[in-house]
Amino acid sequence: MTNSRPVPLAPKARPLVGHLVPLLRNPLEFLNSLPAHGDLVRIRLGPFTLVAICDPELTRRALVDDRVFDKGGPIFDRVREVVGDDGLASCPYSAHRRLRRLAQPAFHPARFPDYAKAMSPCIEDVADSWRAGQVLDVPTEMMTITSKVTAATLFSGALPAGELGPVLKDVKTFFDGFYQRMFMVPPLDRLPTPGNRSHVRACARLRDAFDQIIAQRRAEGVDHDDLLSALIMAHDAEGDGHGMTDAEISDTIVTFFLAGTETTAALLAWALDLLARHPRIERRLHAEVDTVLNGARATHADLPRLELTHRVITETLRLRPPGWIFTRTVTADTHLGGYRLPAGSSVVYSPYLIHHRPDLYDDPETFDPDRWDPERPQPPRHALLPFAVGARKCIGDTFGMTEAVLALATIAARWRLERLPGQQVRPALGLALRPRRLLMRATPRTDARDFAAAP
Repeated sequence: MTNSRPVPLAPKARPLVGHLVPLLRNPLEFLNSLPAHGDLVRIRLGPFTLVAICDPELTRRALVDDRVFDKGGPIFDRVREVVGDDGLASCPYSAHRRLRRLAQPAFHPARFPDYAKAMSPCIEDVADSWRAGQVLDVPTEMMTITSKVTAATLFSGALPAGELGPVLKDVKTFFDGFYQRMFMVPPLDRLPTPGNRSHVRACARLRDAFDQIIAQRRAEGVDHDDLLSALIMAHDAEGDGHGMTDAEISDTIVTFFLAGTETTAALLAWALDLLARHPRIERRLHAEVDTVLNGARATHADLPRLELTHRVITETLRLRPPGWIFTRTVTADTHLGGYRLPAGSSVVYSPYLIHHRPDLYDDPETFDPDRWDPERPQPPRHALLPFAVGARKCIGDTFGMTEAVLALATIAARWRLERLPGQQVRPALGLALRPRRLLMRATPRTDARDFAAAP
């Protein structure tokens, strides 16, 4: 039965700006307050209205019906400023199935042992550069790891080390300004402010750098056995037999690079912070990596035995999902949760909100990797949404998990990272949920027994 009343409005909306103040001041607290007001709740951002989906089953329905709930809305409008309209993650429904078929071979399971072989040296290079007693800027160090991994697996050396630094700086500029721009009402987003100018220049430089690499690879016509080669050489056997256009490859490559650096870096930073707060779990993790790796390099073959490492990453994805909020656009009149949603409506869903619902998780604010032990009762289906569901589920989910598990195992085998006394670690909100500032002291694990008696 359809409710003839409008979707209820979240409380405390202010004249003109709506809910912009709580979304800028404490968006996570604001999101977690919404389920108390209904399964669907309206949010106002200046002149715009979004419908927040607070129920896990309704969220699943919207994500599965990607024809009606297509990519779009305020967040994706901002993402498209840098990744374009033709990439796998940003294209409309009408183009997605074809692009997904073309990109899928790049993520075939047979490729992952080689991807892991390229990942491990990148991770070791960074971890082995740390010194005993060094205070690490953990988010920056994790970004260094993930950018090296992404460049190695995406381009296999086509992005020289000297060029990686400037690219990484532009990536940081994009993410640092994303959250503020997401809620900027036109024409404020086009004013020539320093922030807007820096954002536009960074996006243009990223695009130019990657387009040059794509053009070079097209001219070579050689398979470098990396993600870019897989995209260039793919042909749609189920369609017209053609491959991706240069614009489609360019947009997809920019998307892969951004997603492959910021989100996994944020995930690893949060995991290290949570482990330092829970020394018993940290000691168990050290025991696991000592047993499984036994001083050797982490490989793809080790992944099945790194069970606790995998559970730590999964629980971190639940508690601190890097992809914390997304929008979709309604393309045709539809009904959801008993309410009518007209075409053109914008909806918003939040993995963070779903992951913190106390009716889905016992003690949802508690870091408990063992909740993912298969011997224990598992949370309800679709209660975990770090990579979405449906046809537009993140194509790189296995890639990201492989990288995160290998990185955490490699770091834990070498180092114990300790939180600095009195440090308050707060989230920095952007396209990814990451620590605003996280400094940790590195202590080498030359002998695991040194820490066995730690409290």
